[in-house]
Amino acid sequence: METPLLRPPSCWVSLNTSISFFLRSPRLIGWSSLLFLVTVVLTWLGYSLAVDFTEGLISGLLGQEPQGGGIWGWIKVKGWLVTTWMFAVVSRVVAFYLAFLVAYICTTPGYIFLSASAEKKHEGADFEPDAALNVSGIIIDLWEGLKIGLFGIVVTAIALFANFIPMVGQVVVFLLYTYYSALLFVDYPASRRRWSLARKIRWVQGHHRISFRIGLLPAIASMIPLLNIFFMALLFPLMTIHTTLNFAAIEKCRAPSPPGPEETAPLRPAQP
Repeated sequence: METPLLRPPSCWVSLNTSISFFLRSPRLIGWSSLLFLVTVVLTWLGYSLAVDFTEGLISGLLGQEPQGGGIWGWIKVKGWLVTTWMFAVVSRVVAFYLAFLVAYICTTPGYIFLSASAEKKHEGADFEPDAALNVSGIIIDLWEGLKIGLFGIVVTAIALFANFIPMVGQVVVFLLYTYYSALLFVDYPASRRRWSLARKIRWVQGHHRISFRIGLLPAIASMIPLLNIFFMALLFPLMTIHTTLNFAAIEKCRAPSPPGPEETAPLRPAQP
C-alpha cells in the first residue's frame, strides 16, 4: 500500500486558480462546452427512460388505489399513497445516478482528453506524455469508466441502506457520495497513467483530506433536486481540470527530488 508523503502547501492548487486557468484557455472552454452538452443530453435521455420504466413498474407492482370504507379502508389508502410516493422518490434518485453513470461512462474518453489537454497546457515543457489516444486506448478508457460506474452502483446501494440509519445514516451517505465524487475525477488523470481501480481507491484513501475537498462541491450539487443534472454536467469539466492539476502537483511532490551537487559529487579520499 502506498504511503503518502508529507506535502508542502504549494502542492495544492486552489479552485480559484483552476477557474482562472480554465477561463484563460479558449480551447479548454470549447471542449468543456461540448462535453457539457453531451453529458446533459445523455443523462436526461437515460433519466427519462428510467423514469418511464419505474412508473410502469409502480403501476404493475402497486396497482390501483385500494377501495374501502371505515378506519381500515382509510389506513389502506394512506399506506398505498405513502408507499407509492416513497417508491417514486427513491426510484427517481436511483434513476438519476444510474443515468449519470451511463453518461459518465460514455464520455470518459472525452474527459480524459480534457484532462490531458489541461495538464499539458499547465505543465508546458515539464509535461510527461502518458497513454496515447488511439482506438485501443479509447477502449481501455471506456472499460475503466465502466468499472468506476459499476463501483458507483455498489456505493449507491450502500447509501440507500445507510439512509435508513437515524441521524448517522445521512452523514454516512454524504461522505460516501463525497469520496465517490472525488474518485470519479481522479479516474481521469489516473487512467491516463493506466492505474488500476484498486490503486485509484488507495490514492483517495491515502489523500482523504484532499479527496474530501475535491468531492465536496459535486456531492452538494448532486443533491439539489431537478437542477442536479445541470449542475453536475456544468461542474464536471471544471472539476476534471481542477482535479487533474492537483493530482499532477501531488504526484510531483511525492516523487523523490533529483540529487543535488553535493550528493552527485565523487567522494574524496580520506586525508591521512
